[in-house]
Amino acid sequence: MDSGLYAAYTGLLARTQALDTAANNLANAGTTGFRAARDYFSGVLTGGMDQETSAGASQVGQSVNDFGVLGGNMLDMGQGELTATGDPLDFALQGQGFFAIQTANGIRYTRDGSFRRSAAGTLETSAGEPVLDINQKSITIPSGAVHVGPDGSISVTTQDGNAIVGQVGIFDFSDRSALEAEGTNRFSADGAKPVAAKASVVQGSVEGSNEDAIHGTMQMVLVQRQAEMMQKALSVFDNSFDKVAAEDLPRV
Repeated sequence: MDSGLYAAYTGLLARTQALDTAANNLANAGTTGFRAARDYFSGVLTGGMDQETSAGASQVGQSVNDFGVLGGNMLDMGQGELTATGDPLDFALQGQGFFAIQTANGIRYTRDGSFRRSAAGTLETSAGEPVLDINQKSITIPSGAVHVGPDGSISVTTQDGNAIVGQVGIFDFSDRSALEAEGTNRFSADGAKPVAAKASVVQGSVEGSNEDAIHGTMQMVLVQRQAEMMQKALSVFDNSFDKVAAEDLPRV
């Protein structure tokens, strides 16, 4: 069987998966703190990832593995554009790092700094999840004018003067590949230990997605065209095999 069929098949499979990624990136071009996913390609071990040798591998498997296939996607940690909101409880990160929030499923990390003060004074997300400090504890902010420094230190101005009430935790990971996306703009660390980040906090702003609509649209159109090319290639091979089966095999 012509190995070109396998090349076309793996190409179509890779472009179909890449199309899903491009569509998700484009759909979240306006999501605060969203980190786009980027495709990467790799070879597959002959006979399957769980086999040390090619013994017992099928002919189809060996042929397919001669071609590069989509290995998956990884998070793009590039900086998103900062937008000023004027809200003193909106925080944006400039540089690498994440805020930590306490969720029902455990601690999660996010670049979405659209926070608020609860009725009890706790700093929380729009979903009511506590934002954590450098010791991964919740932060209580008393009534008054809030000021946040680049290191995340929170001070409140009251009638009695200024007082530092806490410090927003800014965390990073030595191996960011341990982060897995959950939803649109939060991540789980899969047991990896966070370290102090070097990012600085910008008060009164939020960070947008690091995928812009123009780039996302162009990427999606490109991947669609590539997928269509692979479909046409498969059709050519399919017609060729039909011809061989109808004309050549009866002569054997």
